[in-house]
Amino acid sequence: MQRFKSQGQAQRFVSTHSAICNAFNLQRHLVSRKTLRTFRTAAMAEWNAASAAAA
Repeated sequence: MQRFKSQGQAQRFVSTHSAICNAFNLQRHLVSRKTLRTFRTAAMAEWNAASAAAA
């Protein structure tokens, strides 16, 4: 984490990154392709709603 100017900035990045990663990271080997598509569609809809609200 040497590229961050402060520990607070690094913490903000990591907390945001983990929330996004948790929304999009699925254990592919545990679900079928059809279920994975359903999850990805729901995750993208949630992301679009969140990013539209932030803008």
